[in-house]
Amino acid sequence: MFVPCWHATTLLLAGVLPEAMVHAFIMVKAGAGAATDVCDELGRLDGVEDAHVVAGRYDVIAEVGGDEVGNVLQTVSKEVGTVPGVTDTKTYISLAAA
Repeated sequence: MFVPCWHATTLLLAGVLPEAMVHAFIMVKAGAGAATDVCDELGRLDGVEDAHVVAGRYDVIAEVGGDEVGNVLQTVSKEVGTVPGVTDTKTYISLAAA
């Protein structure tokens, strides 16, 4: 069944669509010269599905998944934020995927 992105959230909350796993993208700033080590360490954490060193305002982007938003946020606060070299994070919860 095709459901436009803006409508899928309404149907999910109403219980019409099956509940899906929650995904978030974490923008990570790393200390000088630490991006590769931070990325490698993030890739080893439970809940982190993928991690990439990137160019731009942030140094690493990690994709985190969980059964609920709370699981994702706990992974970010208790695990991602405590990795040596991480200086800042910004979390974007995915609302829909293609």
